[in-house]
Amino acid sequence: MNLISIAHAQGTAAQSSPESTLMSTLPLVVMFVILYFVMIRPQMKKAKETKAMIEALSKGDEVVTSGGVVGRISKLGDTFLHLEVADKVEIQIQRSAISMVLPKGTLKNGA
Repeated sequence: MNLISIAHAQGTAAQSSPESTLMSTLPLVVMFVILYFVMIRPQMKKAKETKAMIEALSKGDEVVTSGGVVGRISKLGDTFLHLEVADKVEIQIQRSAISMVLPKGTLKNGA
């Protein structure tokens, strides 16, 4: 007798309506939309701004690297650049290592 009541309960649960399916997937869709506007879209915007900043670098710009090194750009290449960090002291770094362009005149005499 117990098996009959279990089978009967399973039979009624299998008959789901399209409205209940929609209502069960709606929270998942809403969470994805919120995730897109809160996390994904701002991250894409930040990456786009960083790419534009790296492409706009020019000789003489004063920059900060991702490692915290501050200097003035002395030579530019396609993927690398030379950064003057002190008087007659240059280091070669990748363009992608630049994290910020400083306002002109931030660095004092030399680099």
